[in-house]
Amino acid sequence: MTRAAFRRARRPEHKQQRREAILAAARELARTSGVRNVSLGAVADAVGLAKSNIVRYFGTREEIYLELLAEEWRSWADAVAAALHDEPAGQAEGVRRVVGVLTGTLVERPLFCDLMSHSSNSLEHNVSVSAARMYKRTAIGVTAELGAQVAPRRRADRARGRRTGGGPPAGWPGCSTRPPTRRPLSSRSTPRTPSWPPPAPRWSPCSPAH
Repeated sequence: MTRAAFRRARRPEHKQQRREAILAAARELARTSGVRNVSLGAVADAVGLAKSNIVRYFGTREEIYLELLAEEWRSWADAVAAALHDEPAGQAEGVRRVVGVLTGTLVERPLFCDLMSHSSNSLEHNVSVSAARMYKRTAIGVTAELGAQVAPRRRADRARGRRTGGGPPAGWPGCSTRPPTRRPLSSRSTPRTPSWPPPAPRWSPCSPAH
């Protein structure tokens, strides 16, 4: 769009088109240059606007990418739900399958991973309270949705392991099936409390002369 077209936009649907154009430009710049290398001026140039017009829709550069990150969260959740729903027969249960779906869908979304790497150290700063609240609610909501989908599969996997006597492989770190042993209190070493003041150093023939 041209700058003239943007200036003529007054109606709510036109303003929404502006927001979508800004987000689309910021998304494409991030894909080609990386999130950390995109400035607010670059986004403004890509959509044919001055920076002062950009901040009417997004207060800061960080708010633009925080909203994009929220969109990526929702897109990832939809992809995970579809992949888990379309699992072949016999694979609906199993933690390994779920982990494969989660990691596979993340690998397919490099922009999501790039945005996530900047979320806590930059994108969540220099933003309005409403923008931060929107993002947090989205991220927490998506996490809860994914947890609700994964939990039944994890419970089924544990139940199947109990029925078949399955368990973690021998020697797996942190997964020992042997119950922990506790030594009696009398056999435990008690740390010594240092005395105060410390004893004076003893003189010896090897001590340096004063």
